[in-house]
Formats: sequence, C-alpha cells, structure tokens
Amino acid sequence: MKLELAGKTVVVVGAGCTGFALSRYLRGRFAEVILSDRNPADKIEGLATLTDLGVRLDLGGHTQEIFESADLVVVSPGVPSNIPCLEGALAKGVPVMGEIELAFQELNVPMVAITGTNGKSTTTSLVGEAFKAWGKRTFVGGNLGTPLIEAVEIGQWEWAVVEVSSFQLEVIQAFRPRYAVLLNISEDHLDRYPGMDEYVAAKANLFVNMNGEDTAILNADDDRVMAVADPIRARKVYFSSRRELDEGMFLADDSLVWRNGTAEERFPVAELKLKGLHNLENVMAALVPALLEGCPSRIAWQAVCDFPGLEHRMKLVRQLNGVNWYNDSKGTNVGSVVKSLAGLSSPVTLIAGGKDKGGDYAPLQELVKEKVTHLLLIGQAAERMREVLGDLADTRILASLEEAVQSAHALTASGGSVLLSPACSSFDMFSNFEERGRIFSQLVLDLPDEANVVNHGTS
Repeated sequence: MKLELAGKTVVVVGAGCTGFALSRYLRGRFAEVILSDRNPADKIEGLATLTDLGVRLDLGGHTQEIFESADLVVVSPGVPSNIPCLEGALAKGVPVMGEIELAFQELNVPMVAITGTNGKSTTTSLVGEAFKAWGKRTFVGGNLGTPLIEAVEIGQWEWAVVEVSSFQLEVIQAFRPRYAVLLNISEDHLDRYPGMDEYVAAKANLFVNMNGEDTAILNADDDRVMAVADPIRARKVYFSSRRELDEGMFLADDSLVWRNGTAEERFPVAELKLKGLHNLENVMAALVPALLEGCPSRIAWQAVCDFPGLEHRMKLVRQLNGVNWYNDSKGTNVGSVVKSLAGLSSPVTLIAGGKDKGGDYAPLQELVKEKVTHLLLIGQAAERMREVLGDLADTRILASLEEAVQSAHALTASGGSVLLSPACSSFDMFSNFEERGRIFSQLVLDLPDEANVVNHGTS
C-alpha cells in the first residue's frame, strides 16, 4: 500500500547513491524533499541534478530543527539509527524509516530477501539469474548495488530479489519478503554494534513480519543461524554442506541433493563455474526459492551453472610467471577471508588491512600459519593485525596498496598465489571496496611480465 506523500516534507538522510534515488522518487511523488548529509557540498558530486528537481539541501551536518519539523525521515543504508538528529525526530513523533522499508511499502511484488555476513551478493545474483532464466521480470538489487527504491521508479516487475544488510534491517517496520535467506553469521561491524548479540538481532529482524505463508531458508550448519530459527513463524527450509537432510538442500559426495516431500533431485557440482565450499552453500540457498516457486530444475540449475562470479570476490585477475593473483576486495570481514584462504593451496601472499571494524582477527591464525608465507598489511588496521598475526608469517606493513602489490610481486615465487582479501572495510584509503578492487586489479595488470626477483629478507 503506497504512502500518502504529496505535499509532505520528507528528509532524506545520506547523499550517496541511495539518497539520490530516494530524492528523485519522492519528488516524483510530489513530496517536498530535503537531502541531509554530514559532508559539505564540495564533497558531494551531482547535487545540481537534484536541486534542478526542487530538492532542498541540508549539508555539512544535520540541522535538528529540520528533522523535528518533518512529516517523514527516510534513512539511507549505512546511516546509524542512533544519531542525534534521528533520535530527536523520533522524540517529536516524526516517523523514521529506512529506504528498504519505504520501497517495500511502495512496491507491490513478491520478494526474495537475502542476508548474512558473507555470500549475500553472490546468492542474490544467483537467485536473480534463476528467476530471469525462468522468464520472470526480476529486479535484482538492494545492498548489492541498485537501491530497491529504483525498482519502484523504473516500472513493472514480477519479482524483486534483494540483498539486505544488518544496517537496513535495523529500521524495518512492515518489511516482509515471501522468501528470506540467512546464509551465515560471523563477527562483523563491531565498530557499529556494541557486541555480537546486537548484530545477530539486527539480522534476525528479517523474519519478524513473516508468517506461515512465507518461507525462511536457513543454514543448518551455522550455530548462530540456528539460534535465531526457533521464533521464526515462516516455513523453515534448511541447507547443509555437512550432513544429509530429510528435507531441504544438502551436499552429498559430488552432488547437491534437493528433497521436497517425496521428490528428490541431484545436481552435479562439477558443472558449476563457481568453486569453493562457500559458493556451494550460496548455490544451495539460491536454488530453493526458484524450485519452491515451480521453476523447472533444469532451468534453475543451468542459470547457476553459467554464473561466473562477482567482480572483487575471489576473481582471478592474472597469472603472471606462475603466480595467480586474486582480487577478493569484497572480503571485508574475517569470516570472508577464512573462506577465501581455505580455498587456496599454500604458499599464499596475503594483502590485508584497511579500516578496522572492531572484530577479532584470531580466527585467521590457523590458516595464516598453515598457508600464508608473506603477510602484507596496509591501512589503519595494519598494526592491530600484526599484533595478532605477525608471528605466523613474514609480516610487513606497507604505506599503500601499490607498495603492497610491488612487494607481493617481488616476494611471491612461481607456484604461489597473491590474495587481496582485506578483512576490513575500505573507507580509510578508498571510497568503497569496488574502488579498492579496481585499483588492485589495474596495479596487477600493469606489472611487467618478467621473472620475479624473490627476496628472502625480513623486515
């Protein structure tokens, strides 16, 4: 049910991609829009495209009076829900909602929503590919890239497949997908949340409005996922890479097995372009909504088999002088790096570091000791990472990503791998993980095709 927006004063918080899309949409619904951001105008590109539409600006901070006199405040993903301007608005009785909530209320189509600490983007893309291959007009976006509000802007869809983050789930109200996928939960964003309990609770919000007509798709191998399963009122369908299930999707030998009632189907793992156990889990989770909706299994399976993987997620950039260079810039937390290292054979030169998110780096210790020969650290987190991991491999702190690539080129012998998998966000040195990944890939492609000079010294 669409909101009454015409003539209402709506404050949009955050002047990023989502804030711009919200502002355009709300002006199209004849709302009076004020875009508020803590950055000054000279730090924000493209503002003229909004002011030409009549959007007013509140930049260089958030003006409390504007928030408290608004009819509605809509928050972009990533904006903390406890900042003073939002708390002040709520205290005055002003409704505050997230972009994904507004889009949900405006968009009347069935939805598949995917969350988890790792694998969200890959799984969202896989679900979208399956539905599209089935011939369904399918919007794919959310936290993945294209804001959900653009689905409302663009036109008619039969399905929406949406990646949702814990940040987005903090401020939902009526948000209710037909299918909700929780892939896994490990330490992340502890620079935002007081502890794991609060982070897990935000993830669990995905299910609060679901009922018996809906379906929750859950990782049976993840203890934290299973701990939030009991209160879920939706039908529960599980997937597992470790054990056989009476119903659901599981890995058995070299096949994925789907059991639904009396039906059983098998899918050969060797046919997938995606490799690694974590990707098998993503594929299992992605197949379930399509199969339950009635998509022919051959169509769904072919769609996931053809998917080559996402940019910046364990992408082979280049093989140079017998060394494989992998861009895993999207590995922004420890759990993600664990999965990436587990899929490689030693020896590995690992480039890590960035903006510290407050998590524990200790879960990396075993794999670093086992597989990593050289650990090259950059960014704000470098010193803390060295304290936890520095005794387990030849460890060096470098001033830039360019220096790290040059060092990796000099240090890594034929037969090894170089992996950029930061375990940190990018915001200390780059605008986002995509920029970090693009720069890394270009630096690697620019390396001269000559024999490496292996330096066995330490620093």
